Amino acid sequence: MLAFFAPIALSIISCREKPADSEKSGIAISFDDHFINDWYALRPLFQKYDAKVTFFLTCPDTLTPDEIIKIKQLQKDGHEIGFHGTIHGNATEMLKSHGPEKYIETELKPGLKHLAQIGIKPTSYAHPGGNHTDEADSILLANGFKILRDVAQAERELFGIPVYHLAPRIMRWIYYPFNKKRIVDALMIDEGTNISENEIKEALKRAKETNTAVMLFGHQPLYEKPKNGQYGFSVAFLETILKEAKSQNLKFYTMSELQDSK
Repeated sequence: MLAFFAPIALSIISCREKPADSEKSGIAISFDDHFINDWYALRPLFQKYDAKVTFFLTCPDTLTPDEIIKIKQLQKDGHEIGFHGTIHGNATEMLKSHGPEKYIETELKPGLKHLAQIGIKPTSYAHPGGNHTDEADSILLANGFKILRDVAQAERELFGIPVYHLAPRIMRWIYYPFNKKRIVDALMIDEGTNISENEIKEALKRAKETNTAVMLFGHQPLYEKPKNGQYGFSVAFLETILKEAKSQNLKFYTMSELQDSK
């Protein structure tokens, strides 16, 4: 009788210990606002790790000829140019005060027109400040965006006092499960978010284990501590992320590729 059950028990144990299929596991990094010169300076770093990312551009009507050349080169390198609004407006307040038509005419159409004129048609959108409503999401999806990105933070403060700090590994909502989900959250990695290198490495490990893609984002690349109202991420920290992702053989995704992936 024992001999009969032994193979079955062994089979059950093997199934439980079998690692998740990591064929799709990866990382999707994005950057917000209008730091084109700073982003462009990261090209050697991206090339070093064969990384591709998404740049969510705001205020495209202010692009200089030099910036247009650089943003087009980033696109040519394989990176995605997403949209971050014409005026970086608060969707919640704009819709409440002016209604959907004014929101579209102010925040969406002008910027998209400017980008179209230089041959860029964004299919991903990052909510400025993470402000949005179901109405805003519906409008954006109806206007051709495949995926909408919100903001997730590991740590929150109230009157300057930390209220909580979550380990990125347990923040399930920052991992894309390749289920065609169109409204997603990415973890902010800017200075002051107090995310350690070990926590990021654990997050990348979780993506590998669960066959998902962890979503991260920042603003301006910084080579020293922020000053004079700067907000952005450490370039050294970014390289740690890229290096670890490469060592774990994670795939680099642009934001639209997440939604496109079968």
